[in-house]
Amino acid sequence: MNIKKHIPNLITLLNLFSGCVALVFAIELNFEMASFFVSLGIFLDFFDGFFARLFKVSSPLGLQLDSLADMITSGLVPGFVMFVMLNNYTLATDNWIAYLGFIITLGSCYRLANFNIDTRQTDSFIGLPTPANALFILSLPLVLQHTNSDVIAAILENQWTLLAITALSAFILNAEIPLFSLKIKEFNFAKNKLQIIFLIASIVLLVVFKYLGIPLVIVFYVLLSVFKNRE
Repeated sequence: MNIKKHIPNLITLLNLFSGCVALVFAIELNFEMASFFVSLGIFLDFFDGFFARLFKVSSPLGLQLDSLADMITSGLVPGFVMFVMLNNYTLATDNWIAYLGFIITLGSCYRLANFNIDTRQTDSFIGLPTPANALFILSLPLVLQHTNSDVIAAILENQWTLLAITALSAFILNAEIPLFSLKIKEFNFAKNKLQIIFLIASIVLLVVFKYLGIPLVIVFYVLLSVFKNRE
């Protein structure tokens, strides 16, 4: 029995489990723990592919499992979090608007399905990857909980802002925008200059802005990719 071939799929299932746990915490409005388990799932999502390549056991089954796990961790959970936020900050007579938060889930599903058949996304991405989008959405309630800025609170507690973020999220997931890969395949500054600059800038943003740094990092990643594409 070849145990190695099952290791990547086991890691993928742990990603799915992390997403399920994150959903439970999100239902309980414990967004810090929800964010932790989403982050854990994303961490595991990186390593299932790593071990599949290391052990040379990549398979169509693993590809499908990976997308199904991501659908929960990086698709359903952020959609539900946006549903909760919209439900909290819409008028009682307009509570149906909260369900529009699941547009994020629909956009994530479409991206994941398209990713499986798109041969252009082997070394880079086209459209924002679902894990990055999930981190962006999960960071919003944390920014609200930990901010001392009335301006930021007013922005994120506005239903129209949240709906705009929802629509933009679904769009950027599936937009024909090439985004550079974060993988560093060899220790060569010239070949990995963009990744290194992004990494350093991300650390600075997170240290300086704490939770607010998370969405700023994602926005910076997209803008840096757009700037690179114009060269």
